[in-house]
Amino acid sequence: MADQLAKEAANNKNIEQCYTKIPNSAVWSELKELSVQLWQNEWERSSKGAITKSFFPKIEDRLKLRLNATPNFAATVTGHGNIKSYLYKYKITDNPMCLAKKVIKQWTTSYSIAHS
Repeated sequence: MADQLAKEAANNKNIEQCYTKIPNSAVWSELKELSVQLWQNEWERSSKGAITKSFFPKIEDRLKLRLNATPNFAATVTGHGNIKSYLYKYKITDNPMCLAKKVIKQWTTSYSIAHS
């Protein structure tokens, strides 16, 4: 009897399809895309991380990169660490300027990268 009912259901064109199986890979791909979009929206709305945003304005582009996240790399892209403007902000040094080679310029992350 079950075989007969299954055969009738398979041949009946008037039965609504109530389930379509989606591959796991499609679900994971869609979830990843959605999470990156949500992350990007949050990234754009946040007032924090301005220096990091200058290096990585788009989350999707950053995720494509294979980066070796060393302490020096983290200090550079966050603007934290042994950078004169950061040390001056927290009153660790008296002057945020670079005095090397008689060029007086505020020592920021961008300046540090340009003169490494």
